[in-house]
Amino acid sequence: PWLGHTCGQCRFCRMGRENLCDHPGFTGYTLDGGYADYVVADARYCFALPDRYDDLHVAPLLCAGLIGYRSYALTKNAGKIGLYGFGAAAHIIAQVAVQQGREIYAFTRPGDTEAQAFARQLGAKWAGDSTQQPPVALDAAIIYAPVGALVPTALKAVRKGGQVICAGIHMSDIPSFPYAILWGERSVCSVANLTRRDGEEFLAIAGRMQIHTQVHPYPLEEANRALDDLRHGRFQGAAVLVP
Repeated sequence: PWLGHTCGQCRFCRMGRENLCDHPGFTGYTLDGGYADYVVADARYCFALPDRYDDLHVAPLLCAGLIGYRSYALTKNAGKIGLYGFGAAAHIIAQVAVQQGREIYAFTRPGDTEAQAFARQLGAKWAGDSTQQPPVALDAAIIYAPVGALVPTALKAVRKGGQVICAGIHMSDIPSFPYAILWGERSVCSVANLTRRDGEEFLAIAGRMQIHTQVHPYPLEEANRALDDLRHGRFQGAAVLVP
């Protein structure tokens, strides 16, 4: 997975927060691999994959699924969860949440009725665009879209004591907003990387549950087309690059 090494010595590793390691190694970034046919990896950072998936359909679990799960786990016992941006991560986590008895409220870019229908198909209680308020106050909201303007929008949608979790590595600037929508012990936090425990927990869940990954394969040489299709919302689910 993305987290390929941690130092084991820094304060974060000693606290059990290896996702924040001061001297990490990341597969395909600081460690060779990612798109290689073969790669040497530290076995301590490798996961056993559920047998029920083929390579194409298991691929989204290792990126979208893992970071999606860490953000979902931070919602703790939230019963009503909003997902802003219904793409690769959200379509996986929505299925986990619904099968665990939670209610999912899905938010898409304005006018994307196909994504809204897809969310309802996967069990969402409600689906609408990100300019709308949900029909009920949310216990937590996860923002998968890298759009900073969604932070104040999500804060308005969560109840007192609710959480807004920013799941992306990057996000556009968050605009200023009135303190009144943060007051009431609402909170905003980001998610960074994952721990090995996150991966083990999530892949065990994926092996037990009926989770369908909606995949759209692209040849590796068409990676730029895949990114362009992703940006413009031309498919539902996850893009997978195939060598």
